[in-house]
Amino acid sequence: MLSLEQILQRIESEIARLQYIREPQSLYDPIKYILSLGGKRIRPALALIACNIYSESIESAIKPALGLEVFHNFTLLHDDLMDNADKRRGKPTAHKVWNANSAILSGDAMLILAYKLIEETESQKLKEILNIFSQTSLEICEGQQYDMEFESRLDVSEAEYLEMIRLKTAVLLACSLKTGAILGGAPENDANHLYEFGINIGLMFQLKDDLLDVYGNTNSFGKNIGGDIACNKKTFLLINALRLANKEQSHILNEWLNKKEYDTAEKIAVISQIYDELNLKHLTEKKMEKYYQTAFLHLDKLNVTHEKTELLQSVCNQLIYRNV
Repeated sequence: MLSLEQILQRIESEIARLQYIREPQSLYDPIKYILSLGGKRIRPALALIACNIYSESIESAIKPALGLEVFHNFTLLHDDLMDNADKRRGKPTAHKVWNANSAILSGDAMLILAYKLIEETESQKLKEILNIFSQTSLEICEGQQYDMEFESRLDVSEAEYLEMIRLKTAVLLACSLKTGAILGGAPENDANHLYEFGINIGLMFQLKDDLLDVYGNTNSFGKNIGGDIACNKKTFLLINALRLANKEQSHILNEWLNKKEYDTAEKIAVISQIYDELNLKHLTEKKMEKYYQTAFLHLDKLNVTHEKTELLQSVCNQLIYRNV
């Protein structure tokens, strides 16, 4: 089994080797920029780890894994534009470096490049891999649409929110694991359990992101703290704050959520204080623990030795205890 360090080194070297030889280069410059910003590379890493569980060679999964990473960064490029975000991984977002039109068009090109990498899957497994990738891509669009619609609603339920983040975040992690497992020769049942493992760690991952937006550190998180609060983004914390708030807290929340002009720092401070009063950090961590336990139930059902899944367990722990 390869180590996580070896897998990540391979991913970085393969990303560095990607060629953009077509013209105009101005179409590809934002693509090179966003891929150069780094990131955790968790999706291609999960694909290669899953492949390595069932095969000593990960070569068959390299190009599809790269496709998943290019696709993920395409979604980030467009998400940042939709959210009018200033920073990504501590650097200016692509639409700030270039402009909105460049971000849209280069994002479109990234999606096509992702498919071209996925197409390099060995022929006998190509249809299955393309099917799961296309289904996942569509689900992510559905999740993004829900996220946009939630912006104008104050009655979003916890169940609706969890379904939205399942679609927007979790399915790509699940797809990565199942893709790697299929290419490594895993039995169908194992590939399905790894998919469900990915769904649960994906839900956990997004809940952690919600927490970090309030309780993280700007320097390590790479984004401005309180950004979700500032733009009234529906998160697990805000939805439960609206659900659990007493009359006074509810009045304060609704007043700030409906203000058109306000001091951003003050808004973040006031709403964060209500989160503290309602102990929402603990509530979120409890929900994360539930998904953590479910994820490991699926991992335990794999038809492999415990040693084969140690790296996946380690990566899962890094996700739940991360600070970025």
